[in-house]
Amino acid sequence: MNSPVVFPFKSNITLERNSQRHLYLQLCDQIIGFIKSGTLSPSTKLPGSRKLSEDLQVHRKTVVAAYDELMSQGWIESLPSKGTYVCHDLPIVDPKHFNETNISLKMANTAGYEFRNRSHLVKGSKMGNKSDLKINDGIPDHRLAPIDDIAKIYRNITKKTYHHQLLTYGDVYGNMELRQALVQYLNQTRGLNINVDNILITRGSQMGIYLASQLLLNAGKVIIVGNTNYMTADNTFTEAGGNIQRVSVDAHGINTYEIEVLCQQQKINAVYVTSHHHHPTTVTLSAERRMHLLELAHRHSFAIIEDDYDYDFHYNNAPILPLASNDYNRNVIYIGGFTKIVAPALRIGYFIASKDVIDEAAALRRIIDRQGDTILEQTLARMLFNGDIQRHSNKVLKIYKARRDLFCKLFQEKLGKYFDFEIPKGGMAVWVRLHKKYDWNVVVQEGIKQHLTFTTEWTRYDGNNIKHNGIRIGFASLNNEEIIILIERLHSILKKVNHS
Repeated sequence: MNSPVVFPFKSNITLERNSQRHLYLQLCDQIIGFIKSGTLSPSTKLPGSRKLSEDLQVHRKTVVAAYDELMSQGWIESLPSKGTYVCHDLPIVDPKHFNETNISLKMANTAGYEFRNRSHLVKGSKMGNKSDLKINDGIPDHRLAPIDDIAKIYRNITKKTYHHQLLTYGDVYGNMELRQALVQYLNQTRGLNINVDNILITRGSQMGIYLASQLLLNAGKVIIVGNTNYMTADNTFTEAGGNIQRVSVDAHGINTYEIEVLCQQQKINAVYVTSHHHHPTTVTLSAERRMHLLELAHRHSFAIIEDDYDYDFHYNNAPILPLASNDYNRNVIYIGGFTKIVAPALRIGYFIASKDVIDEAAALRRIIDRQGDTILEQTLARMLFNGDIQRHSNKVLKIYKARRDLFCKLFQEKLGKYFDFEIPKGGMAVWVRLHKKYDWNVVVQEGIKQHLTFTTEWTRYDGNNIKHNGIRIGFASLNNEEIIILIERLHSILKKVNHS
């Protein structure tokens, strides 16, 4: 055995007496760390319990309990008449350098191994200070969420003994009551003609996009998107190995005639559309192009991924029924969710397709996320059956329309000389294009000075580098007072930029 230890325990072990973790376990953690790092090598003799308790100013029983725990875990051993030692059969580790005042066992910033770096998934976003007014790209006002209704139904469900089965493993396809409720809800509101076999419950629409991309885009298969498009979808398709090809987007939505030309030149596997309110520009895909796209999908046997992220919020007239409502040839994967209706934290969405596709998507979902929040899914099912979601949707529709009208009125009055924009027919954001003589980088930096934070990097709206100088500015999450403040700050920023 080695000679008595010379390691300076007294100056290198720190015990937090206000911590919820017991002192003896804190002592165990740190001794284990020293052994793992090679600072305490195998067969090193440890100080006696009385000596260590005096050095650390703790009760001797604390040290005894720590040594007992370390022995039970196999880190140290007690030899009769000799003392306590680091176990002799542990592997020898090159010791880390230390001094008597500082030994760091904190996690390092860089890994000691290689891993795949996905630079295309890095999202440039800034949260800003809590006091900042934030510009987002169109999210609901979480302050309007029907939290009391959710909490009441959630509590009622958890109180019932027969609902305890919701706490165990459930169906990978999702809660059956929610699937049944969605059949009724989507058939009535979207004009679909589906049954429970056509529905997979997801954790929001993004999971649906991911599943669709993994099923359709392996080995460089081709997907067509707009030349302006939802950047997270682009990143998801790239991650799946897809070959993204772009067509123009105009006042009538994605250009299906350019899609037709590409179909004549090569095999197309999928087309991604945000048909109701194109992301980011908010334009609605025209009826004529909808029919054309469905006809092309049938003729060339490609899938349409229809991301209907904010179908319920259309202000000038009734929403146009989705492509999926006329999908007689089973080419559409229809994706939606409730994050825009209720709140972003309510991560429940749906993936609608033919049964064979649903079965395959469920098998894939099983290995990345065994199931969703079964109790929350049951709660949402009750809210759909009771009409709570529908009533909430109608309520916030009126609120968001009023906010859109106020925002656009003030934006035109105060900022019309700096931007081009059109009043959106629906959704939660306005697509604004800064005149080319101004630089968004300058505007963003000046905004920081005036406590106005752009939570999404403006460059993400131009992934194809067509230099449109446009971004989305969300209005739905701001009340009237906040809208007025936002416009005033933007006006102040642009005045300053204009004179600089």
